[in-house]
Amino acid sequence: MRLPPLLREHPRWLQVLLALVLPAAYGALTGYFLGVSEGTYIVLSILGVLGGIGAGFDHMGAAIGLRRGLVAGLIFGAAILIAHEVHGADAKADLPDPETVLIAVTTGLGAGFGALGGWLRERVAHRQAAPAET
Repeated sequence: MRLPPLLREHPRWLQVLLALVLPAAYGALTGYFLGVSEGTYIVLSILGVLGGIGAGFDHMGAAIGLRRGLVAGLIFGAAILIAHEVHGADAKADLPDPETVLIAVTTGLGAGFGALGGWLRERVAHRQAAPAET
């Protein structure tokens, strides 16, 4: 199995798209659905936070995966609240009080899942590099 390229191996425009634009756009979509459907909002939120594993997998090691997840989780959570505010509909799901706590939650979960993704990438890479046992 060939591992996908690391984030640092991509062109700068793709790095920006993957690390900054994608979490913002996905967070905005999730925030829109916060005012439309509780079930859709919850599913999108869970998938977004789990996306931190994929984001972390773009990096070699838990520490750098954690940093990527931290940034992505922060952007994702902030975009949820911004899009929800712009949309203007009442929230269909419960939000913490104050609502900005959501940003702390998505940031923390993003960091944790990003670290897991980076750890998994490193583990897979080391297993592939190890000589075959006979």
